[in-house]
Amino acid sequence: MRKRNPAATATVFLALIIAFLFVFEINLSSIFRLSSAPTQGKIRRLTFGEQRRGKAKQVISCDRSHKEYDLCSITGATVVDPVTSTFFLVDPTISDPGSIVEKIKPYPRKWENFPMQRIKELTITSGPSGPECEVQHNSPAIVFSAGGYTGNVFHDFNDGFIPLFITINSIYKNQDVVLVVSKARDWWLNRYKNLLHVFSSHPIVTLDNDTSTHCFPSATLGLMSYGFMALMPNSSQTLLHFRGLLDKAFGHHGQYSIFNPPPKSDSPPRLVFMSRSKGIGREILNQDEAVKVAKEIGFDVILFEPTGKISLQQAYGLINSSHAMVGMHGAALTHSLFLRPGSAFMQVMPLGIDWVGKMCFGEPARAIGIQYIEYKIKVEESSLVEKYDKNDMVIKDPASFQGRNWSSDVMNIYLKEQNVKHDLVRFRDYLMETYSKAKTFMEKMG
Repeated sequence: MRKRNPAATATVFLALIIAFLFVFEINLSSIFRLSSAPTQGKIRRLTFGEQRRGKAKQVISCDRSHKEYDLCSITGATVVDPVTSTFFLVDPTISDPGSIVEKIKPYPRKWENFPMQRIKELTITSGPSGPECEVQHNSPAIVFSAGGYTGNVFHDFNDGFIPLFITINSIYKNQDVVLVVSKARDWWLNRYKNLLHVFSSHPIVTLDNDTSTHCFPSATLGLMSYGFMALMPNSSQTLLHFRGLLDKAFGHHGQYSIFNPPPKSDSPPRLVFMSRSKGIGREILNQDEAVKVAKEIGFDVILFEPTGKISLQQAYGLINSSHAMVGMHGAALTHSLFLRPGSAFMQVMPLGIDWVGKMCFGEPARAIGIQYIEYKIKVEESSLVEKYDKNDMVIKDPASFQGRNWSSDVMNIYLKEQNVKHDLVRFRDYLMETYSKAKTFMEKMG
């Protein structure tokens, strides 16, 4: 047998190793390039740890980046225990071993301490396991509070129904949701039952009165808000769409029993003159004389002060059938949402509330297509001249006096201490402009 040369064997073995490493390095390089290449158009598989972290992030998430609101989402099945106001994941094993706990007050005025102190805090958790499900729902839950400033009709819409409209249309395109409401008092449920039914055909779950556990395929806690009576910027949904929803809720005939019948084709334009109770501020001190002027111009005038005894269907029936509205700045002007597009609306603006009046009612009216008119009172028409010198900043320059401090003391001056006595000559001119717009609208739309 021929003996192997140890040196030759070592040389061959070393060459094989070098060749192997050369090929292997090329393969490693190729693999590295593939793994670091853009993943567009390809599926990138996650590792087991990445999958777990990804699922945990998707199951419970909270967006707290907005000034007006917080919004939390549970994309997995959840069970809510109304007794403890806690939302549990039905299958917490899909989240990380450490429990996730989030807290939220689902009311869109988080920058303002006073109302938020009155909002019940809700808990969302991935563990431990929640209670057994007693009522199963097949539609997702949208959870919010009817506390805070609820009871003031402006805030009912501004902090409640408009944000609810935005949230449903932004997240649930088919709009099939279950409303889960904290602080849903009986009067609120009764007053807004028709509107709530338009938002959801399912029975409302009330967190304060229910003791049964409820299960949902997913849930959104909180409402989205974008300022005073405003919808999401650049959205396909406008305030006119929201007004259409109000028409669907309240636009029933035969709701005129406490008012005159709806106007006939040969009737004069109907003006709803909004009245305010005595002692609450911003009262029109010569209201009877102002109404008389409106009648002299040619209006069929209905003096109207919304109260809890008047249903929203009745209020809608009156205002939707009218051609114009005139009223002092205040929450009752929220009823201007009931006016038909093209009708006329005059807002009386007391001293010191220009920016508030424009945002709360002026801009929304224009967004609906209403012909908007502002009657800014003169200093002599304000009762504040009886309390403050004309050179006082309260009267001379309200904007500078307020600065950025729209505090309760400032609000009390302009909203509660102030009444108005119209300059009837000047007011007549504005009423005549309103009449002209209302008459043209009536001839066109009836």
